[in-house]
Amino acid sequence: MTALVDPVTDADLDAYVDDQLDVTRRIEVEAFLSARPETAARVMLDLRTRDELRVALAGSEGMARPATADAARRLERGLGQGRIFAVLQRAATIAALIGAGWLANGIIGPMSVTKVVASPQPPAYVEEAVRAHRTTLVRESMPSQTEAPNYNAGEIRAATAIVMPSLPADWKVRDVQIYPSRFGPSVEMALDTKEMGLVSLFAIRPGSFDVVKPAVAPSGDISSAYFQIGEVAYAVVAKSGVHDLDRAAETLARTLY
Repeated sequence: MTALVDPVTDADLDAYVDDQLDVTRRIEVEAFLSARPETAARVMLDLRTRDELRVALAGSEGMARPATADAARRLERGLGQGRIFAVLQRAATIAALIGAGWLANGIIGPMSVTKVVASPQPPAYVEEAVRAHRTTLVRESMPSQTEAPNYNAGEIRAATAIVMPSLPADWKVRDVQIYPSRFGPSVEMALDTKEMGLVSLFAIRPGSFDVVKPAVAPSGDISSAYFQIGEVAYAVVAKSGVHDLDRAAETLARTLY
């Protein structure tokens, strides 16, 4: 067998699943997979998920798994019916709290749900985003810490399997770092923006497939607008008082559809 001149990367595998390779490269990727059963199995699972999403979004009652079909329906509603999606998301969060026993006092007495209990709680990755932003602020105050403004979205995707959104034209990359987290590698970008000043764009794979509409989560002197598309979650983080974080998150999210 002739060795591949151009090694197959994770980016090639993602492009194979997305039908974005030419015939020659697809043959090379398939030869690569034929010698690696574990990798081939993972790619086959990705292909199945892709096809199930297509079936679910097309409204077919085929073989799509319930979880995949539900995610597809939420994706469709997120694109065209944002307000309805937000209501359903809040309802789902309340149901999850009930199932987990947060409202177990209903068993022994009258149930009383306060606004604090019923409000959706930010996902765990938002805490990671705030922590990464604070680390970036520390680095900004230390002249000895060299910034890395060279940004290559393809390289990040190949190394971390994280797809980064397209940045607005007036956003300038100041620093890009890969940080560890409880979920695995995360991407932290320090960005200069005209209207919001210094902000961070944080991206991570939280280990679950979901579609989450942009929402704002204050955290003391730091605020963030978070969202999730598929297997990657994102957060735009800045100091509290910045009023356009949700708009910025929506702009970034649209570049990923």
